[in-house]
Amino acid sequence: MRICIVIPTYGRKSVLSSLLAQLEQQHRPPDEVVISAPDAGHVERLTAEKFPLTYLYGRTGLCAQRNRALDDVSDRCDVVTFFDDDFVPAKDYLAVLEAAFREHPDWAAVTGNVVLDGARNAGVALEDALNAVAQAPAGPYDQIIREREGAYGCNMSFRTAMIAGRRFDEALPLYGWLEDIDFSSQMATRGKVVWISNLVGAHLGVKGGRSSGVRLGYSQVVNPLYLIRKGTLSLRFGLQLLIQNVGSNIARSVSPEPYVDRRGRLRGNLLAVAHLLRLRLDPTHILKL
Repeated sequence: MRICIVIPTYGRKSVLSSLLAQLEQQHRPPDEVVISAPDAGHVERLTAEKFPLTYLYGRTGLCAQRNRALDDVSDRCDVVTFFDDDFVPAKDYLAVLEAAFREHPDWAAVTGNVVLDGARNAGVALEDALNAVAQAPAGPYDQIIREREGAYGCNMSFRTAMIAGRRFDEALPLYGWLEDIDFSSQMATRGKVVWISNLVGAHLGVKGGRSSGVRLGYSQVVNPLYLIRKGTLSLRFGLQLLIQNVGSNIARSVSPEPYVDRRGRLRGNLLAVAHLLRLRLDPTHILKL
């Protein structure tokens, strides 16, 4: 089984070297690693000893960068794994992943157990992430498997034979809010989407390279509704996400966290609501903000 890792990146060249170092330590090395960036200015030209390393350049946007890599690797790998550039996989991550796909031919997508997630706070230090991953339970005797509505974009893997021409929706531009749910939901029509407890990693949650607060706030309202209409996000889950995010922005805009642009997000939320009242539902409008 050939496993290719794809790492989309934008404006965060300093974190790539850390992830590549972790991949060099995998018990089961990747067969290939592809870094997908807008241009060479977003990356440092690094080398690897245990696997081929390829750089792809083209249009900006998470979905476009993921698709560019899919177009390149799908015909030469059995599994494509997407890692955020600030993800920290356990050393047995790919070994556990390979065993899971071999043992379950009806699985289309797999996502791992993020034991520490800096995306939910101010971010975490690499040392803390490494410690959290090292202390997490490992081994098949600890394995818990749950079906999920979608995979988590910082670490998600797909059986390429089941992708069959599907691609990420480039109508979700820039950071592509909810693109992981949209794509894995489509994969769920071809096989199971599962979470595995002992497929372990941590997410640093590096803040550079993200969309502005206003843009993200706009996407927090428009993207769930767009995907509900598209049929790749359930009404219940989509409205839950929308209400939760807008509610958090309202509640915390009075005294926002220093690492979150709550007021910008709230402005984006309100602009999206105004557009919806005029029957406008266009995720690409963030390109004009």
